[in-house]
Amino acid sequence: MKSIILIALIAVAFTARVQERNMAKIQAELAKSTYGSALLHLVELHSMAGGPVQELIDAIEELINDLEEELETLEFNFQVRTNEHNALVVSLEQDIQDAVIDVNNTQDTLDNLLYPRRSQIQSKIDTVIGYQEENRKLYDEAILVRGQEHDAFEAQVAELNDATSSVDDALSLLASLTNPSLLQIKRFQNTLKNIENKLRSRSRMAPMIKALISLASNQNFSNQDVLKSIVDALNDFRNAVVDQINELTAQEAQDVIDHEAYLEQLDDEFSEFGRQIDRATVDLTATNEKIDSMVEFRDQRAADQKQYTAELELENNTYAEETDIYTNTKNEFTRELGVSEQALALVQSVDFSNIKV
Repeated sequence: MKSIILIALIAVAFTARVQERNMAKIQAELAKSTYGSALLHLVELHSMAGGPVQELIDAIEELINDLEEELETLEFNFQVRTNEHNALVVSLEQDIQDAVIDVNNTQDTLDNLLYPRRSQIQSKIDTVIGYQEENRKLYDEAILVRGQEHDAFEAQVAELNDATSSVDDALSLLASLTNPSLLQIKRFQNTLKNIENKLRSRSRMAPMIKALISLASNQNFSNQDVLKSIVDALNDFRNAVVDQINELTAQEAQDVIDHEAYLEQLDDEFSEFGRQIDRATVDLTATNEKIDSMVEFRDQRAADQKQYTAELELENNTYAEETDIYTNTKNEFTRELGVSEQALALVQSVDFSNIKV
C-alpha cells in the first residue's frame, strides 16, 4: 500500500517537474494579454501562500518519518529476539550437555560398580547355598551311616551274646559229664561247632574257638584234668567275648556322642550359612533398588536430552524463520524509505518562485 502511495506521489512530482519545464513558455504566452498577466499574478500569489505543493512535501516527509520509526522498531524488536534466542540456545545447550554427562556418569556407575557388585553378591549367595546343600547332604549321610553302624553294633552284640549263651551251654554240659558217653561228647563238640558258626565272621574270636574245637576233638573227656583245661579255656573265651561286648558298647556310646556333636556342628554351620545368605540377600535387594533407581534416572535424563535437543532444533528453526521475515521486512522498509526520499527530492525541486507577472 505504501508503495502505491509513493508511486502516486512520484507521479505528481514528476508532473510538477514537467510543468516547470514548460512554465517559461506558458508565462510568455500569458504575459501577452492583461488576463494572462492576472493569472500569473494569481499563481505567484498561490505559490507564495504555500498551496498544494507544500502539503505534498509535508505528506512525504511524514511518510519518511513513519518509515524510519518502523525500521527502528523492527531493529529493536529483532535485537531483543536475537538476545532471547542466544540466551535460550546457551541454556538448552547447557541442559543437553548436563543431561549427556548425567547419562554417561550413571551408565559408568552401573557398568563398573553396581552391575559387578550385583553379580558378586549373587555369586556369593549361590556359593553359600551350595555350602548349605552340601551341609545337608553330609547331615543326611551322617544319619544314614550312624544308623548302619548302630545296626551293625546291635547285630554284633547279639551274635556275641548268642556265643556267650552257647559257651554257657557248653560249660553246663561239661559240668554234667562224669563218665561221658560218645553221644554226650558228640553233643559237646556240636555245641562248639555252633559257636564257631556264629563267630566265624569275627576274626578276633575265631582262633580261640578253633583251638577249643581242636582240643575237644582229641581229648579223653574221662580225664578230669583234660575237662578242667577245656573248662578253663571256655571261661577264658567267654570272658574275652564279654570284654568285646563291653568294648563295643563303650565304643557305641562314644560314637553316639561324636555323632551328635558332628550333627550339632553341621547345624551350626547350616545356621551360619543361612545368616550369610540373609545378609547377602539384604545387600542384593539394596543393590537392585539402587540399580533400578539409577536406570530410571538415566532413562529420564536421556529423555531430557532428547527433549532439549528437540527444543533446540525447534528454536533454531523458528529463529531462522523469524530472521527471514526480519530480513525481508527490513529490505522492504529500506526500499520504501529510499523511494520516499527520492520522491521528496523530486517534489522539492519544483520552483514556483520564479513566476513573475
